[in-house]
Amino acid sequence: MHFSNGRLRTDGDGRETSGGQGPGRSPATAGAPGEVRYDDPWYDALAAGWGEPGLADAPGVAAEAERRDLPEGAPEAADIYLRVQRGAAFQEVRDRYRGFVVPASAGFFLWYLAYVVAATTAPGLMAHRVIGAVNVGLLAGLGQFLTTFVLTWAYARHARLRRDRAALELRWETQELTRAARGGVS
Repeated sequence: MHFSNGRLRTDGDGRETSGGQGPGRSPATAGAPGEVRYDDPWYDALAAGWGEPGLADAPGVAAEAERRDLPEGAPEAADIYLRVQRGAAFQEVRDRYRGFVVPASAGFFLWYLAYVVAATTAPGLMAHRVIGAVNVGLLAGLGQFLTTFVLTWAYARHARLRRDRAALELRWETQELTRAARGGVS
């Protein structure tokens, strides 16, 4: 049996397993009419040869053997996903992601590094009492936790406002193109 992307499903020893007995599936419902099937190469595709011991050089198990018969000249799912990945909309989503994550990660790393350096090189400063038993080191340490929560909130907000809608539209468009390339079959 094959994954939805055409690759063999194997156990850890390289032996082919029954395709219908994946996690959460029973043999009786495998391939049953009306079963929901996810044909998403980004979901279950492994990098070529990774996690598939002995599969790459096994004779007669090429992914071509089990592919559906596509109309002549129809693009395959992999071609569609590559075309979408190279498109301007995908690049914009990726740039928005990197535009937030890179500066936020660099800022948090510098803040953490400053905390560690101050704790090791300036113990007098970190031991300076602010209010009662609360000192600068304790406030800075709690600030690390607070910063983590604030960054998590900011990331989720940024994703919701700037990327999620565009990414969802890309996903739906890609699924529609893939479905059309397969002749309307899901």
